Amino acid sequence: MILSETLWKHLAKIDKECNEMMDRIVRQMAKKEGVTEQLKSDDWLCWLPKMNSIRSRAEEVALHGLIYSL
Repeated sequence: MILSETLWKHLAKIDKECNEMMDRIVRQMAKKEGVTEQLKSDDWLCWLPKMNSIRSRAEEVALHGLIYSL
């Protein structure tokens, strides 16, 4: 892929797909768990660890779905 100069395009495509998947999963998990912007403005000390947990789990799902499965 390096010699045919397609590696960087391929990596950019994977990165874009992974970021889109992460955004979608984070939104879905936050909605399901009731982690909203209202919670963030009312009690950000409660919102922060919940959102960190959601992002961590979403990252694991995205990595297994797009990267580790190759």
